[in-house]
Amino acid sequence: MRAPEIKSSLKSALLYPVITEKSSMLQAHNQYVFAVEPRANKMVIAQAIETVYGIKPMAVGVSWVRGKTRVRGRRRGKTPNWKKAIVTLPQGKTITVAEGV
Repeated sequence: MRAPEIKSSLKSALLYPVITEKSSMLQAHNQYVFAVEPRANKMVIAQAIETVYGIKPMAVGVSWVRGKTRVRGRRRGKTPNWKKAIVTLPQGKTITVAEGV
């Protein structure tokens, strides 16, 4: 993605919040996990968080999650690889991702 394309699609850089046991534990430390667009970098993710939630993140960590091999009958397939971002917010700021999970 070129810079103009990214600026016009900041909201699409964040795909969905990842809700797992580990991500729920990270919320106690003001860290939130999101699945992000594969071509988005840390700066674009930080701008998207600021645009969508109105909070400027302190840090953004990015990593790739490798897809798993799945077998169904005789056929072997693979789930796609995906990119996740761990966003650290300032002390006292929160995002309502999922309540009661």
